[in-house]
Amino acid sequence: MVDDLPFLHLGEVIFLRQRHIKSATIDNLIGMGVHVEPMMLSFDTSKVHIEIGSGKGQFISKLALDHPDETFIAVEMDRNVCYRIAEKKVSMNLDNLIIILAPADHLDLWLHQHSMDVIYLNFSDPWPKKKHHKRRLTYPTMLDKYRYLLKEDGILQFRTDHLELFEDSISYLDGYFKVIEEVRNLDESAYMTEYEEKKRKLGPIYQLKGKIIHDKKNI
Repeated sequence: MVDDLPFLHLGEVIFLRQRHIKSATIDNLIGMGVHVEPMMLSFDTSKVHIEIGSGKGQFISKLALDHPDETFIAVEMDRNVCYRIAEKKVSMNLDNLIIILAPADHLDLWLHQHSMDVIYLNFSDPWPKKKHHKRRLTYPTMLDKYRYLLKEDGILQFRTDHLELFEDSISYLDGYFKVIEEVRNLDESAYMTEYEEKKRKLGPIYQLKGKIIHDKKNI
């Protein structure tokens, strides 16, 4: 059965078996406020953050809780994991947290051009085999999509424990984003994913921040 296969999703790559959640039906997700059908969204706040590949939502829900006057968007493509984010949204009363069940490359069906202030990529799948590199969320084809979504002064923040992916991502950003921060042993913070908390015991966490290069054509 499909539900017995190892689980992979956009962010927080955890090589564990993901338990099927009986309550994680599309109807229940909709009832919990999850957006499952494409529709263009608008926001009541001036600052909007989006995490692509939110895992179980610890990082983005904590941000939303601490910044109630800003909007936060969690994006996941697996409904079982998305259900865990929705549980946090409901239990924490996070009216400023929007949850989208969708793959990253479909976000232009939900979000207007130049509408995001910050995009977070946390512990995305490293796709270590060279033939799979185009699937990486920091690959240039995706960087073009982030440039479409980000405001002129928007920030792309990428965090990983995978050194090869980190170094490759620095080269991917060339011509798309100017690297404004490069940290190779990130300190602990109040905003960490479940995966980061586990991986910190095994080695360093790497982080990049980039700003759009505006002289590139076709943005």
